[in-house]
Amino acid sequence: MIVVELAVVLLAIWLGARLGGIGIGFAGGLGVLILTLFFGMKPGAIPFDVIGIIMAVIAAIAAMQVAGGMDYLVGLAERLLRRHPRYVTFLAPLVTYLMTLLAGTGHTAFSTLPVIAEVAKEQGVRPSRPLSIAVVASQIAITASPLSAAVVFFASILEPRGVSYLALLGVAIPATMMAIFCAAIFTNFLGSELNDDAVYQARLANGEITLRGKQVYETRAGARRAVLLFLLGIAAVMLYATAISDSVGLITNPVLPRSEAIIVFMLTIATLICLTCRVNSSEILSATTFKSGMSACICVMGVAWLGDTFVKAHLNEIQLLAGDMLQRYPWMLALILFFAATLLYSQAATTKALMPAALMLGVSPLAAVASFAAVSALFVLPTYPTLLAAVEMDDTGSTRIGKYVFNHSFIIPGVLAIAFSVAFGFLFGTLIL
Repeated sequence: MIVVELAVVLLAIWLGARLGGIGIGFAGGLGVLILTLFFGMKPGAIPFDVIGIIMAVIAAIAAMQVAGGMDYLVGLAERLLRRHPRYVTFLAPLVTYLMTLLAGTGHTAFSTLPVIAEVAKEQGVRPSRPLSIAVVASQIAITASPLSAAVVFFASILEPRGVSYLALLGVAIPATMMAIFCAAIFTNFLGSELNDDAVYQARLANGEITLRGKQVYETRAGARRAVLLFLLGIAAVMLYATAISDSVGLITNPVLPRSEAIIVFMLTIATLICLTCRVNSSEILSATTFKSGMSACICVMGVAWLGDTFVKAHLNEIQLLAGDMLQRYPWMLALILFFAATLLYSQAATTKALMPAALMLGVSPLAAVASFAAVSALFVLPTYPTLLAAVEMDDTGSTRIGKYVFNHSFIIPGVLAIAFSVAFGFLFGTLIL
């Protein structure tokens, strides 16, 4: 019976991947319906805490975008890339990593991808190199962001086991940042040089290659103020989370738990941006970041609910099958998270569905923290929005999806980045935890 039920889960995820975008959340709900009504399973928990964090953070980011803050940040990124164009393969992932680290969502990468593609073309650099590692960096940075729902939830289940919020970030940030740099070194040599690429030469001969040139971003009156307010919100979240941490204990018995505090702080920042930057709040609803963020909420709700329903129903069987193996080979958790994230399509959903079960199976906090970056394997199936955007924005054709689905430009940089992240995670975790 468990095989049939697992097949239902996988078919629901496959159907969601075929629908694309928000469809994976819809299909997750369908899977829960089948498992509960036809197989008698008890419904799992809907991750409303994770969804609430995503909604509040996205609301603040969308308000900042409408105020001109995103254009201001993209302008700074373009200035950096054009000042050092020869190092675009190394600077591009740094830009997308930092933007995601601060924002808590990888969708901020959308605005920088055209800049990365243009700077690479102008320098004769194969655009697939900086674009691929930049997209991967924006995904992995989620596991190091103080605001991401995945990090906040993971920290909440680690603290009873002696790992604080700051300790988690202390391992995740240097591990993922160094991993991205190491992966960029290898990525810089992937594929033929641009002038030797047959697809590029054919498009060039047909006049399909265009150079956009340097863009001039108009800085709105409140753009800098909006960015500053958002950064203050991040600082407030980190300070409060540190103050209520059991290891610090500045605030005992806090009225606001960490998840609720992030929601309150982000909604407050959105309010201040609207008030001080003259933002029409109705425009926030049509902002690109708001739309993509609300889509992510539906995806997390459906998929995480489906995963939690299946895992809780078969926790004893999973413990018998995987418990001893994970305790003997803790690095195997990274492989499990990697393949689960490929199907669950969300760092937060994967963390919510599998990390509590892994810790219950006896996986050490060190192994769990070190393996955390593996929940970012969203690049394996070439259907993720930022991945598709990178392919579309590269008119040279160097960033492409092969005939066999998995042979695309992002697979090698992504696997390398996660492998390095896990390795560095064990290294820094041994020193810090």
